[in-house]
Amino acid sequence: MENPLTHEASAFINFRNYKFQDPRSHGHRWVDLKHLRFPPESGEARELLSALIGHEQFRDDYAGGGVLSEGSRHGPYWLRRVTPDAYEAVSRERSAHILRGWVNQLGDVPAELEADLQQEVVDRLAAADHIYYLNGLGDEAVHDWGRVHEHFHEFVLIDRSTGRITLLVTADD
Repeated sequence: MENPLTHEASAFINFRNYKFQDPRSHGHRWVDLKHLRFPPESGEARELLSALIGHEQFRDDYAGGGVLSEGSRHGPYWLRRVTPDAYEAVSRERSAHILRGWVNQLGDVPAELEADLQQEVVDRLAAADHIYYLNGLGDEAVHDWGRVHEHFHEFVLIDRSTGRITLLVTADD
């Protein structure tokens, strides 16, 4: 069966590219966004999550290897362990709280980075009809070198008005 999602674009925000007062403050953090289009007749969120998990763009270990069409890892997890049931529906407020805590864990960020985060992350959260959070899958789901990320957060944003699903990943490495 053909996947109904079409990869549209990606964005990557590397905290190292911004001037922090203390150069060690960026903490090797980054945000990765993958935007995929879905057809208007697409079903419920669970079907969209399943399509996302089955899409080639989901096969990314976020450790420098990029998207591997035959990959068996997703972030720190074995791909086979990630299912639609692993995602929890969360409010805009909760998702913003999780992200803000992660962003500011080493203090305030530069104004330029804050502006980019507003445009790429916060505005997309505000526009989403549904937000899902991949909530810790447990030790048995972590692959052989999956602990390379100290903090790994993943959100799926569904915006039916634009027909877009966005995979939003933040991590420290």
